[in-house]
Amino acid sequence: MITVHHLNNSRSQRVLWLLEELGLPYEIKHYQRDPKTMLAPPELRQVHPLGKSPVITDGELVIAESGAILEYLVDRYGEGRFKPAPGTPDALRYRYWMHYAEGSAMPPLLLKLVFDRIESGPLPFFIKPIAKAIAGKAKSTFIQPQITNHMNYLEAELGKGPWFAGAEFSAADVQMSFPLEAAAMRGGAVAKQPRLTEFLARIHARPAYQRALARGGPYAFVGQD
Repeated sequence: MITVHHLNNSRSQRVLWLLEELGLPYEIKHYQRDPKTMLAPPELRQVHPLGKSPVITDGELVIAESGAILEYLVDRYGEGRFKPAPGTPDALRYRYWMHYAEGSAMPPLLLKLVFDRIESGPLPFFIKPIAKAIAGKAKSTFIQPQITNHMNYLEAELGKGPWFAGAEFSAADVQMSFPLEAAAMRGGAVAKQPRLTEFLARIHARPAYQRALARGGPYAFVGQD
């Protein structure tokens, strides 16, 4: 039995989604973020030394990292589904998007989250104006232009086909869902991109996505823009 160590409002939601697409039985062990720090609870360290989610256990195996988990599930249980045929141009695109999601798309979104907290967080009154000015400058001159550049790029890429790895839905679309949902939530970065908006609407309407939400619990990134 596969167990998903599921942290609320996290990347592990897309693991539940892929499991539902695959039609696999699985169990969920729920973890809640600290309401003040928004960090994962220390109990996750008992599963994996980094104490982060997503992590799955499958028998004796412990697998962390979103991309590694999705690829493992598709390779082990997919029976040829949810990935392009080997050696095809779509297979190369599939591999690219599986890495791009966390390697390129997420870093500026995480920076925005950090600097938003610096800008709005509690600080001594004599430091707050300086911190706010630095955070605002970093966001306006570097972070937001980077996010806009990525969203423009992704909008253009979806002009080549309905899904990121070609004509068929694949695990690459599951992997790409999180940065796009995060971008939509953190400042409406997707609002002016019709293809990205339509992509999010399509994945949110998938029955497997809906089943994953029902099992995983509230997920703040759904429907945000």
